[in-house]
Amino acid sequence: MFVWLLLLVFVLWMITEWAKRRHMVKLAAALPGPKSELPGLGIAHKFMGDTEAIMHSLQQYSYESMENNGVLRGWLGNTLFFIVVNPVDLEMVLKTCLEKDDLHRFIRKIIGNGGIFAPVPIWRRRRKILVPAFSPKVVENFVQVFVEQSDKLVKQLSRCSGKGKFQAWPFLSTYTLDSVCETAIGVKINAQGNPDSPFLRAMCDILNMVCKRIFHLWLQPDWLFKMFPMYKKHQACIKTMHDFTNRVIEKKREELKREKDSQTEVDHEYDLGAYKKQTFLDLLIHLSGAENGYTNEELREEVLTLTVAGTDTSAVAIGFTLQLLGKYPEIQEKVYQELCEVFEDDRMLVKEDLMKLKYLERVVKESLRLFPPVPLIIRKVLEDITLPSGRVLPAGSGVACSIWGVHRDPKYWGPDAEKFDPDRFLPERFNLEHACSYMPFSNGPRNCVGYQYALMSIKTTLSTILRKYKVIMDVEQSPNPSIRVKIDIMMKAVDGYEVRLERRERNPQV
Repeated sequence: MFVWLLLLVFVLWMITEWAKRRHMVKLAAALPGPKSELPGLGIAHKFMGDTEAIMHSLQQYSYESMENNGVLRGWLGNTLFFIVVNPVDLEMVLKTCLEKDDLHRFIRKIIGNGGIFAPVPIWRRRRKILVPAFSPKVVENFVQVFVEQSDKLVKQLSRCSGKGKFQAWPFLSTYTLDSVCETAIGVKINAQGNPDSPFLRAMCDILNMVCKRIFHLWLQPDWLFKMFPMYKKHQACIKTMHDFTNRVIEKKREELKREKDSQTEVDHEYDLGAYKKQTFLDLLIHLSGAENGYTNEELREEVLTLTVAGTDTSAVAIGFTLQLLGKYPEIQEKVYQELCEVFEDDRMLVKEDLMKLKYLERVVKESLRLFPPVPLIIRKVLEDITLPSGRVLPAGSGVACSIWGVHRDPKYWGPDAEKFDPDRFLPERFNLEHACSYMPFSNGPRNCVGYQYALMSIKTTLSTILRKYKVIMDVEQSPNPSIRVKIDIMMKAVDGYEVRLERRERNPQV
């Protein structure tokens, strides 16, 4: 009886909301919709499965959008979305629709108003502080951290070398968490030595729950979500993440106060150069105005955002690249030969080496094209907007900018758009007509400020692993790689990045 009552309330709520959206419905009717749309539900029934099924549906709708000149309408219950893959339309959306969609409220409950997810007025103020904190002069000083943590990763992987298939994800995610925590907040949490880290476990669990709330309509209303068993786990994960970050910030405040009290008046002056070797937390405190700047809550929001985004994004990119190299051994061999040329002796990487790894960089860029860690960006339409293609998106709708789709559209990448071909990023070949045809780190004013940081971490780690190990997988017979994927906010491999490793015998010539 209780279940039927809940269902009745839910249906009445949907009908009421639908009545408010008559203008939106009228404009939406002029645009093409998916083949699988149902009355009342729209495409909601296509997102009732697990995270692999949800990602499969998003891929299919991206293909349908390509068939309809880059824009496809889709109702998720009474909420209207447009899946857009047209790069010209995407550029306009990403430049003019700066407000994040209401679905981001589910992740804001965990992270708060960190820069990536903040409403526009908050984002504008915080972006001014984040940009100098991620300047190249600051970021390049973290390469040594990536090198040291990558070396630990290689030693951890030695336990699996020569022993058959294993899931690389636990190793990669603990590496990136260690790197991010050391560079972002100055804490060595040794997740690689303790892969059961409560923070990492809480972060993985909460992202999975957020994804379910976004796509499962019955989990969206807060009052209804609280009735489900996962709510208790949801709150426990938030507490674990907040408690850890709060402790770090409080200790950092105390440390800075002690330093200030021991300095002379002359020493109180500072500039960005003086702090370039400090952590992001140090920089955020000082660049925001020290004691008169960010509150502890604001610092927690930014630090959590950096930690969550930095940990998963880099780990996902490294994992997909390793699997692609395992599937295409001839490409992996080219990477290894470049590594042998750059590292003539068995030494540690230094930041100057990263610029020399040009083929590895092309491999990484092609991996990010085919398997972007963030496959979709969702923006909110506040006023009716006419796109360059002539379509009108009504106020109140959401736009799902399909990075996964635009990266595979043959209109802009050619008939071999699905092929794994790193050389498409050679300078003489990489000449895209539209900037938004390739945007693994988004585009426009709200693009990712940490893309250089991520690329440095990814390239450092891959170069360290591939100098020591050969990645083995079943060779892909097709030039178009097939990897089963799921969505947990980020797009991840279903198999946890399963690979085999064989230790390399160093070439005697090098």
